Amino acid sequence: MIPFLQYCSKKGKSLLLKITGTNHVFGHKLWAKDFPKPTEEIHTKYLIVGGGISGLSACRFFSQNNENDYLLLEMENHLGGNSSNGQNQFSKFPLGAHYLPLPNKENIEIIEFLKECKIYQGDDENGDPILDEYQMTFPQQERLFFKNSWQNDIVPQKGISPETQKEMDRFFKMMDHFRDKKDLSGKYFFAIPLEDSSAEDEVLQLEKMIFKDWLHQQNFKSEELFWLLDYSCRDDYGLGIDYVSAWAGIHYFAGRKNNWSKKYKDQVFTWPEGNARLAKHFSKYTNGKSSPNHLVFDVKINDTIEVLSFDNIQKKTKKIIAGKVLFATPQFVNERIFNHKRAGNFNYVPWLLTTITLKNEFGGDEELAWDNVIYGSDGLGYIYDQHQNIDQILGEKVITYYRSFSTADCKKARKKLYALKEDQLKNLVLDDLKKAHPLIEDFIIEMQFHKIGHAMIAPVPNQIFGKQEVKQPIDGKIFFAHSDLSGISIFEEAFYQGLRTAKDML
Repeated sequence: MIPFLQYCSKKGKSLLLKITGTNHVFGHKLWAKDFPKPTEEIHTKYLIVGGGISGLSACRFFSQNNENDYLLLEMENHLGGNSSNGQNQFSKFPLGAHYLPLPNKENIEIIEFLKECKIYQGDDENGDPILDEYQMTFPQQERLFFKNSWQNDIVPQKGISPETQKEMDRFFKMMDHFRDKKDLSGKYFFAIPLEDSSAEDEVLQLEKMIFKDWLHQQNFKSEELFWLLDYSCRDDYGLGIDYVSAWAGIHYFAGRKNNWSKKYKDQVFTWPEGNARLAKHFSKYTNGKSSPNHLVFDVKINDTIEVLSFDNIQKKTKKIIAGKVLFATPQFVNERIFNHKRAGNFNYVPWLLTTITLKNEFGGDEELAWDNVIYGSDGLGYIYDQHQNIDQILGEKVITYYRSFSTADCKKARKKLYALKEDQLKNLVLDDLKKAHPLIEDFIIEMQFHKIGHAMIAPVPNQIFGKQEVKQPIDGKIFFAHSDLSGISIFEEAFYQGLRTAKDML
């Protein structure tokens, strides 16, 4: 990450502004491919390109199946992808995904992973899972700033009309129906991982239409309901109800079955550093077997596979000879390496994360929730990063504000985000937060802006069931695994992409 520092003076006080982000400047060298000739040769049976959750999951599967001849390459200076974090003197904080919902009881591989992480600690006498409560959201879990005051939960409640309440009830009853719905073969209509979902025609039709159009078809009209659904889609997918498919919109509510734990079904796993905690659990499978700061830029397929990678630390090119290669990289990267692969119809949403250090007095007597959302906001609210600390917080408070750019033109939004300077970013964020905290600027010590240009794939119509060709292996030697091939960028999809593809390779 490349930080840019600027001090901004307000009323005689210093405010530290800092920009970080993914190393897109290094990544853009793929366009030119102006690299030196290789001066080192490495041999490995299995090469994994990409150190996000898919690549890490593949490493874990290889290791657990007695295959230790593998090497992982990653362009960034750390592993984890969207499950990464930062840290200042007061707290760790997420630089991407920040929680994991409880898995479905059918997701036995993830449940086993949680057991390995000591998050899941076995079952009680009733067969209910025993979970580490210190790794789950403490009260207060979430709140919404609605009609000029905070309310518990993010479903608008205070002062809504009887008609709106009826629509809310009708919508959630429909989602309960979809959550349990199966086809004649016993497949859920909406499953995790997505590839386990039914492909019945009724399902495929939902994937071909916009979510908002489907809501109109069902005669939903409530402004508050539309806001809630738009917020939910932007939060998980980056794009709102004007852009994602009806299938994706319904899956947000129906894909998670709430059937593993009776006691904890409404809670999620979370940590101050977000899902970087989960990424760290993979480290025992990558110790001595991973090389960050390596950009793969060329592949040749013969009896073996020759991969060229530029080492950004030693400033030299290495040739890796591998039996099989797994590209756990997004398709906008793959299209630069494989000329026949095209990612033009993949929509990657840009995101801005802003971690703000505040004086301890911020918020006064009000209790910050873990998740704090502002009704009608362009952003997605903020996480109180120290919420999970068991020690009493006596010093400064640290929050992380999230904002996706929900638009029909993600490329244009990405260029605009990269062009924004510190003061512009500060105004963008504070204009949003001042709706709930008019005096927040008086409490700010530091703001760190983290730009992610290609943060996540968006499940627009025909994204999930219509991109089968890009998933196919090449000559039985080159394989592909990334959450963008699922169409939804969640931890579970990345985990299963890596695991199942590694299984195919073995």
